[in-house]
Amino acid sequence: MYDAIMIGSGPAGLSAALYTSRAGLKTLVIGKDRGALEKAERIENYFGMAEPISGCELVENTKAQARSLGVELVEDEIFHISWDGHFILEGKNGSYEALTVLLATGTGRKTLNVEGLKELEGRGVSYCAVCDAFFYRGRDVAVLGNEDYAIHEMSQILPVVKSVTLLTNGQELKAQAPEGVSVIEKPLRSVDGTNRVEGITFADGSSISTEGLFVALGSAGAMELAKKAGAFTEGQNIKVNERMETNVPGLYAAGDCIGGLLQISTAVGEGAKAAMSMIPFVRRQRTSSKAETSK
Repeated sequence: MYDAIMIGSGPAGLSAALYTSRAGLKTLVIGKDRGALEKAERIENYFGMAEPISGCELVENTKAQARSLGVELVEDEIFHISWDGHFILEGKNGSYEALTVLLATGTGRKTLNVEGLKELEGRGVSYCAVCDAFFYRGRDVAVLGNEDYAIHEMSQILPVVKSVTLLTNGQELKAQAPEGVSVIEKPLRSVDGTNRVEGITFADGSSISTEGLFVALGSAGAMELAKKAGAFTEGQNIKVNERMETNVPGLYAAGDCIGGLLQISTAVGEGAKAAMSMIPFVRRQRTSSKAETSK
């Protein structure tokens, strides 16, 4: 059991980890890659930079700093987050448990500019299999995606529904689809339906009938994980207060996923603020647990 888990190994997640580890909290940072900084060739507007540095160098330097302070870092892709007295995170390579979690995976959910997709959100278009699969029991549905995240979402849906069709939108399938699942690799033209999803039309004019579409593009980002945990969102951002707290006790968010000025300096500061909230929360949990044990 960790005291604090940071999902995202960018500036917000690593900044928070430095503070929580120094405060004596058992801290884990989970990251799939270096995030948006991986594409930054030169950074020269960050405090203390005598010479420009690449985004990759900055991340790797901070990871080394975090390790020197006792932070654990693992490479994994988190698919789902739930709460059962503490947070349970399910990833591609394993599961993790923590008293507090920081969502710091960058910008919001991945979607497509496909006619009808946005209009039918909440009316057959879903971004959370665990949340909504129950409503489609015994029905034909589709999953949109081509990576491990889509396969994970499908595993939550298959035991409930009548059938699942995997749609890759013209992309190569990068994961193994379960046996018996139909895979269609054609690009989408539209999601069809008046009041609810009724079908999918492809770019070549062909179509299929479906009563639900679960969107699971790329990896599960901060928005998807926030929704799975029951956190409020606003537009494409996770809603937090001035202490980086979501409405879910023990769940925090920082960096690009909460909007605002999308800069390294901002993310680092928000990560620090989140850590300053996580530290007393964990200490209160520890005190409460000791009190219960002593009874």
